[in-house]
Amino acid sequence: MMRTNSWIPAVFNDLFDTDYMLKCNATAPAINVKESDKAYTVELAAPGMKKEDFNVHINDEGNLVLKLESKQEHKEEDKNVRYLRREFNYTKYEQTLILPDDVKKDAISAKVEHGVLTVELPKVVEEKVKVSRQIDIA
Repeated sequence: MMRTNSWIPAVFNDLFDTDYMLKCNATAPAINVKESDKAYTVELAAPGMKKEDFNVHINDEGNLVLKLESKQEHKEEDKNVRYLRREFNYTKYEQTLILPDDVKKDAISAKVEHGVLTVELPKVVEEKVKVSRQIDIA
């Protein structure tokens, strides 16, 4: 009788690939949009992502495009370890936001801090001109 350890990978596959634990990493990051008198602020939660993983730009139609792409591969050089299951992490996300007419598109800025991408969309400040003049009485 020949004995093999082929049951170990099957046990892991049965544990992770079931209807109760779907193998799906297609969740979209949470987005907050805030408005103040001077600007709109877009916050995109992406824990563990770095500045280099993001691409923020305005497309040809004048819409704001937020892209996130990250590929992580964990390599272990230990010769005494044999993988029973090894997964790579790849994340790709893209969201297009239609900008309001009052956004000053040439002043948009973005930063990443503590796993949150923050995009500042300043509003066009319309100065209200006060018309004051002397009116002659005829």
